[in-house]
Amino acid sequence: MKLFGFWRSLATFRVRIALNLKGIRFEEVSIDLMGGQQRSPDYAATNPQMVLPALVEDGQPPLVQSLAILEYLEERHPEPPLLPADPRGRARVRGLAQIVACDTHPLIVPRVREYLTDELALSEAQRLRWIRHWIDAGLRAVEAHLSRDRETGLYCHGDTISIADLCVVSQAVGNKFFDGTMDPYPTTAKIVERCLKHDAFARAHPLRQPGAPRPA
Repeated sequence: MKLFGFWRSLATFRVRIALNLKGIRFEEVSIDLMGGQQRSPDYAATNPQMVLPALVEDGQPPLVQSLAILEYLEERHPEPPLLPADPRGRARVRGLAQIVACDTHPLIVPRVREYLTDELALSEAQRLRWIRHWIDAGLRAVEAHLSRDRETGLYCHGDTISIADLCVVSQAVGNKFFDGTMDPYPTTAKIVERCLKHDAFARAHPLRQPGAPRPA
């Protein structure tokens, strides 16, 4: 199994966690988002949208979009489960995941940030304000759900890790990349802290991947 990703890609981070949790061996091929390698003809042939991640297995056509890949892995490798057994639980977990992966993260990805600078001529300060606005909007929504819903437990849904945790952790890590704080989101912060102590999350962390900057 081959995963096309990049150390800083938060969407790839989610998939990497799932692969680790399920004990699936994979080879990660780095596509340098910051250097524009995603726009190379070779990668465009793999994923015409020129975004990450993409998953290739057994010579089959690539799978794209992190949530679709997570659902595929869940169906092909159901242990440990990352979705609850009951329909309402699955819907809640998917809803929390989609707040991040569908409504928040797409607004801060590299191609959007580049458009803000190159086409709209926003300054770096204006671009950062855009990024911070949307990250915080997503985290506020997640915090509201997690802090009030009785289904919240040690993790986003009960006491077992779900796809929601993978997405929420990626949002929190992205928040830190852009100098954000988790102080306004205490329930979310506790869950994120607990997740990041888990080996599967820790090994998948962007800053532990090849090419990531090392602490001075």
